[in-house]
Amino acid sequence: MARRYDSRTTIFSPEGRLYQVEYAMEAISHAGAALGVLSTEGIILAAEKKTLSKLLEPSISSEKMYMIDDHIGCAVAGITADANILINYARQSAQRYLYTYQEPIPVEYLVQQVCDLKQGYTQYGGLRPFGVSFLYAGWDEQYGYQLYQSDPSGNYGGWKASAIGQNHQSAQSILRSEWKAEFKVYDALKLAIKVMSKTMDSTTLNAEKLDISLLTRDAKSGRVAFVEVNAKLLADAFKEVQDALEQEKEKENK
Repeated sequence: MARRYDSRTTIFSPEGRLYQVEYAMEAISHAGAALGVLSTEGIILAAEKKTLSKLLEPSISSEKMYMIDDHIGCAVAGITADANILINYARQSAQRYLYTYQEPIPVEYLVQQVCDLKQGYTQYGGLRPFGVSFLYAGWDEQYGYQLYQSDPSGNYGGWKASAIGQNHQSAQSILRSEWKAEFKVYDALKLAIKVMSKTMDSTTLNAEKLDISLLTRDAKSGRVAFVEVNAKLLADAFKEVQDALEQEKEKENK
């Protein structure tokens, strides 16, 4: 039955489903995982680095983390080429708003702009949905730190912690049970590493297999920065998480 209705994004099935949009979401569920964790001091974004071949020249810039504006960064899961198109559109929207109003674009307004474009690609014939999901981390004066997730349908929502990509359901379950409102950045970092270590299809997890970035605001200068997590802080967090996981295994074996 599905085959009669899945050739175009403009045709609803009798059950009210748009199969091409669902297929785009399914493609994302096979992509490298990414997650975001909100804290009182900033937002942690973590993503899985997938090395296709040891012969492949490593990229200078990350393929999973992007800065959109000084106060907004994002992590992606899905087709990188599709993500590049949307990232460029988001950057242009942010600069256009800054030029027009002489102030940084509100985080949710930028997410809306990108999602409106994504929704258009589900409504017109001859187009296919973008095969990518985003986790947006940002700060603005009205709402402070914000974390949003968007999908190929053009839907988006605000989250305290969220995961996209491979094994996102099990990652979401761990985040739901372990996230706390009083988390500091270091707590959020440890939770992100713990979730990735439990959900990634890898026997040993280390810092080289993850892209981890932090969006934070300096209290004195008021400057927002989207940067890679400090190497020492990352190493300390990895050690604590690995020690805790080993203790959990020992208790289970007893």
